[in-house]
Amino acid sequence: MVRRITGIFLLVLAISIAIITPVLAFTPVGTSLLGQFAPAVPTPTATLVPFTPTPPPSPTPILTPRGQPPAIDASEAILLDADTGRILLDIHGETPRPMASTTKIMTALIAIQAADLNQVITIHQDAINEVLLNGGSSARLVVGDKIVLKDLLYGLLLPSGDDAAVAIADAISGSTSNFTHTMNLLAYRLRLFQTHYMDPDGLSSINHYSTPYDLVRLARYAMSVPLFAQIVKTQSYTLPATAAHHSYIWKTTNQLLASYTGSTGIKTGTTGPAGYCLVFSATRAGHHLIGALLNAHTEEQRFHDARALLTWGFALPLLPPTP
Repeated sequence: MVRRITGIFLLVLAISIAIITPVLAFTPVGTSLLGQFAPAVPTPTATLVPFTPTPPPSPTPILTPRGQPPAIDASEAILLDADTGRILLDIHGETPRPMASTTKIMTALIAIQAADLNQVITIHQDAINEVLLNGGSSARLVVGDKIVLKDLLYGLLLPSGDDAAVAIADAISGSTSNFTHTMNLLAYRLRLFQTHYMDPDGLSSINHYSTPYDLVRLARYAMSVPLFAQIVKTQSYTLPATAAHHSYIWKTTNQLLASYTGSTGIKTGTTGPAGYCLVFSATRAGHHLIGALLNAHTEEQRFHDARALLTWGFALPLLPPTP
């Protein structure tokens, strides 16, 4: 009898547990109680992975001035690493001086960027008078000739034609004074704050000035313009005769193109007040240097100075930049 009662009791207890357990699972108290009797579940342990920082990239080595630069004849000069914008050499580089026909860098730049290169320009007498009355350099233009602007730019930059400068200025702006105003506006926009123009050819010496520092920055910008860079590295340009104009052969005044390997331009300039001037450019071993020098005493000396500065610049060691 006792066994029977015990069996019935155990059966009732089992049924009660089966009914109550699911209910407890959904109540706060039940969850707590069940958790006390539940088998322990091992908690996974996080594996710590050592952190290895990525090293910063090594800075690209750059041409770094070391040693004594060459002595030069010009009274002012700058040598610029055109790849980085760093000044490698500065000899009174921010001293304003007349810059003669290096002015025509700006003249050409405005013509290329602001005008129609296919515009036909008629040569008038005032362009010829600019040479006759002032004894300036000439593209030997002929009155009445009609020349496409793109061709005339070679006459401006290679033989340094003052007649070409006046013809271009008149055609684009209506007068040289209007064109000169545009030159000064662009100089300001390019932050050439020590540059001022009075004409498009550089014959003026009163209130017409620049610095080597401004000139190399202008040249760096100009050399990024493909047509400009193409023209200033050209040693000779032939324009065959047509019904519209005579034939012309224009040769560069920049002897550096023929005498220095890697030379790519840019522009000579000569007047009494300015002396012998040169803005120059060259590339070697993947490096691009641009320089400017003002007031050398002879034509040959300016080219000698430029070769010396370029050779020194390209030989500088490549070192990581300093902060």
